[in-house]
Amino acid sequence: MTASNGHVNGHSKTFVVDTNVLLHNPNSIFLFADNEVIIPFDVIEELDKFKTGTDDLGRNARSVIRHLDRLRDSGNLAEGVTHPHEPKGRIRVILEESQQLFPGLTHNSPDNRIISCALDLKKQGKHVIFITKDMNARIKSDALGLVAEDFENQKVDFDRLYTGYREMSVSSKVIDKLFTDKLARVDAPDLLANEFVLLKDQEDPNHTALARYKADIGALIPVRPRRGPIFGIIPRNLQQTMAMDLLLDDSVKLVSLIGSAGTGKTLLAIAAGMTKVLNEGVYTKLLCARPIMPLGRDIGFLPGDKDQKLTAWMQPIFDNMGYLLSNRLTAGDGQEHGKTHAAALHTVEQRIQQLMEAGQVVLEPLTYIRGRSIPHQFMIVDESQNLTPHEVKTIASRVGEGTKLILTGDPTQIDNPYLDASSNGLSFLVERLKGKGLVGHVTLAKSERSELASLITAEL
Repeated sequence: MTASNGHVNGHSKTFVVDTNVLLHNPNSIFLFADNEVIIPFDVIEELDKFKTGTDDLGRNARSVIRHLDRLRDSGNLAEGVTHPHEPKGRIRVILEESQQLFPGLTHNSPDNRIISCALDLKKQGKHVIFITKDMNARIKSDALGLVAEDFENQKVDFDRLYTGYREMSVSSKVIDKLFTDKLARVDAPDLLANEFVLLKDQEDPNHTALARYKADIGALIPVRPRRGPIFGIIPRNLQQTMAMDLLLDDSVKLVSLIGSAGTGKTLLAIAAGMTKVLNEGVYTKLLCARPIMPLGRDIGFLPGDKDQKLTAWMQPIFDNMGYLLSNRLTAGDGQEHGKTHAAALHTVEQRIQQLMEAGQVVLEPLTYIRGRSIPHQFMIVDESQNLTPHEVKTIASRVGEGTKLILTGDPTQIDNPYLDASSNGLSFLVERLKGKGLVGHVTLAKSERSELASLITAEL
């Protein structure tokens, strides 16, 4: 059941909302349809502690407080005010009537007092549902006989998440037509824009073709790997070929890549970005950003100035860039052919430094993204699975004219304590934007980092 469902047996439900839900989505108080939303006084106190923060938690706390302050114009919050968009809905702030905790809740903490508030309302005969993103709070509530749920409004089914491709059995004529006419039409009305299709001959399974659906012409177009390496690398499997096709297509403005460790999502994105910026000049700079977990945490915990602190957080980006540049050297790209490994490594470090000093490559934490407009750039946001849907929206809304945005991540490896594979911003974006003409997605399935990495990913 989702939090926004209607009535039960003709009676409205009472949703008691935890602080973490409001910090996750400051508009959540308006997403419970024509039911009653209860905000315990302890939640207001906790919002007050967060409101001075300069990170997204602070901004979200202030946003919730502003919502509640505006609602005061409609009446007394203690008595309940009408939902601005649902005449039968109510929003109420209540002071816990009983200061005694329910049996089993021995520690006098805000979490336990909020649970006790919900239990008090249940004793009054209300159909109460406690909404919290804290798993431990849900476990305690369940043990006390209180219905508790996660905030479901922005959740997707990760097990059925859109992968960006499918297989289709067709006649040999369709495959032949695809290559001769450079397009083919198939009987599949549910195909989505920029979805890849692996066409297989019904009579000969080895006769195949890879195509991408173009919604504007209502037909499949062939996908052919580029001749030669792309900034020193060549796609190693079918999904990497699909991903590179989207990354190099300037008409696709937003690309999302999901995959486990070693599938190449970040490496492919950086290789495409360096090709588009340094070789083709389509974009003015390559901007790489990663969330400092959680988004907006002060990087002052590390020693040194901003650039020195940033180096530690951005090391995975440096590693990928170094690999790409060293690949070009050892492959004999240009005049650097024949250098020793030590000399090549030194040259790679110098080259990265030159690119950064020239402003062609920019590495930034997402802390500094808010409030900016980013035009004509190839922008990569790595580790996007640690972002909330609200944070992903904030980042995507920074994209200016001529910018291409790439989001990469692994939703099975999340560091944010209030997100999971189904509720993180990357999964939410994939599901909500699938089928849009400007958007493409691929789920990378096979690890290509090394034989050992593939083994560990598969077995552990």
